[in-house]
Amino acid sequence: MPKISDKKREDRRQQILDAALACFSEDGFHQTGMADIVRRSGLSHGAVYLYFESKDELIEALADDRHRREAVLNSVAHGSAHSIEGLHALVRVYAQWLTDPAGEARRRVGIHGWAEALRNRRVRASVVEGIDTPRALIVALVERGQHDGLIRRDIGADAIARVLIAIFQGFVLQKCWGEDLDIAACMATVTTVIDGFRTTKPDIKRRART
Repeated sequence: MPKISDKKREDRRQQILDAALACFSEDGFHQTGMADIVRRSGLSHGAVYLYFESKDELIEALADDRHRREAVLNSVAHGSAHSIEGLHALVRVYAQWLTDPAGEARRRVGIHGWAEALRNRRVRASVVEGIDTPRALIVALVERGQHDGLIRRDIGADAIARVLIAIFQGFVLQKCWGEDLDIAACMATVTTVIDGFRTTKPDIKRRART
């Protein structure tokens, strides 16, 4: 039997992950069986099990894939020279992610992952890792701003990071529930919250021109 190329192997793996994402998004983890994923993928049982031995492995692989995507998003904020502007950049990036129709399935599966983390230690470790990455980035931005005298020092950097993450987690929940969210208005409010961390008030006119 001829050996398949690395590209073909990766394409098949992604085909299985796409099938699992669709199934988990529609029916959750517990209502989805490996047979459902096999059927959705269009591959044979043997082909699927060659890549993933269990549903848990698929759940973890999807979480790892999400972490890689988020790391790319977070790098936008990390590249900002100004700490406050870095936080604003992060808000803009996540606003785009929230309004991307193609991300609906991933957002739904992410919520299923939060619930699964309450009972599955391996999934919890993956979920916590996914939260720790943006949290560490925000903490670094805030601490840099505090060091430069741009952000108030009477509020802990970790507390600021956790509050901002909690806000975005809430938006994900509301979006997946089908709430009629005015994302632009919500993000403008988050921007106001971030500006409240400044040591001095922002020059609104100057920001409007940039």
